[in-house]
Amino acid sequence: MKAEYILLLVFSILFSCSSEKEDDSYENISIDFQVPSNFPPISHDLANNPLTEKGFELGKKLFYEGRLASDGIVSCGFCHIQEDAFTHHGHTFSHGVGDNIGTRNTPPIQNLAYQSAYMWDGASTHLDLQPIIPFTSEIEMNGNFSDAIAMMRADPEYPKLFKQAFPDGEVNAENMLKALGQFMVMVTSSNSKFDKYRRNEVGGTMNTDELEGYAIFNQKCSSCHATDLFTDNSFRNNGLSVNPAINDVGRYRVTELEQDKHKFKVPSLRNIEKTAPYMHDGRFFTLEAVLNHYSSGVVNSLTLDASLSENGTLGIPLTTSEKVKVIAFLKTLTDYQYLTDSRFSEY
Repeated sequence: MKAEYILLLVFSILFSCSSEKEDDSYENISIDFQVPSNFPPISHDLANNPLTEKGFELGKKLFYEGRLASDGIVSCGFCHIQEDAFTHHGHTFSHGVGDNIGTRNTPPIQNLAYQSAYMWDGASTHLDLQPIIPFTSEIEMNGNFSDAIAMMRADPEYPKLFKQAFPDGEVNAENMLKALGQFMVMVTSSNSKFDKYRRNEVGGTMNTDELEGYAIFNQKCSSCHATDLFTDNSFRNNGLSVNPAINDVGRYRVTELEQDKHKFKVPSLRNIEKTAPYMHDGRFFTLEAVLNHYSSGVVNSLTLDASLSENGTLGIPLTTSEKVKVIAFLKTLTDYQYLTDSRFSEY
């Protein structure tokens, strides 16, 4: 019995040493980021934060980590739910710690590597730094870096993950943000029915209503919702009446330029079928209501986008039939692979 105990102890020590050696010698593999053939080039600079397998994995863990928030519950993934195209479906405004409610609708986070400004008002211009805003917001996560770093350093898993993900292996704010940035770069939606149609792939056959809707869309909507990303990344006043309860001045809050009052970022329309409610304040709950706004609800103002006030006519003329066909087309932008992709899932 004594000999068996000694043998078991030796094996335990050898196994422990072997595991430590594997951790020390782990080679972090680079991720080759591929731009879909129907997409424009990316805007995000990957050189300063190269994509790696372990960096991405750490970023995903942090994205779903509720302990980063002051209540230990509200993670990034709390409001950005994958099956709802990483939005907070059904909620007009984003929710946060202590049942706090914000003043803006949760935007989707797909294809952020192709953008150069983030949030509804462009308050952040660097993807790796963007998480600071919701993380430190008293309404959203109400987190602070000192507490987050202390939590991760005390956790049995995080020190090992940081060591695998980054050359310096430090559990610090810089590496935390870089990991989140890598995760967000990888959250790409590019396999909808429309994408397959554009790339002439199997599953890309569009019916008559969808094709006619696409033609109407190109004629009447694509000046703002441009390229196959369906946004030109600009900030525009789309004629919404001002909500007096929040009086959100939009881009003006960042630039303090009069010409930016009530301008908000043009959102991508990808997966729009799954991201209701719509607009920066979540005022519309259906795509029909959105199109009704553009056809008959546009309110004039000093900063109204010129495309919505042509030849003295407000809005975009759309017949009932045209609205039906545009919506049929918009539903081809739903990327079911993206909505269920296990690479982006919490579990």
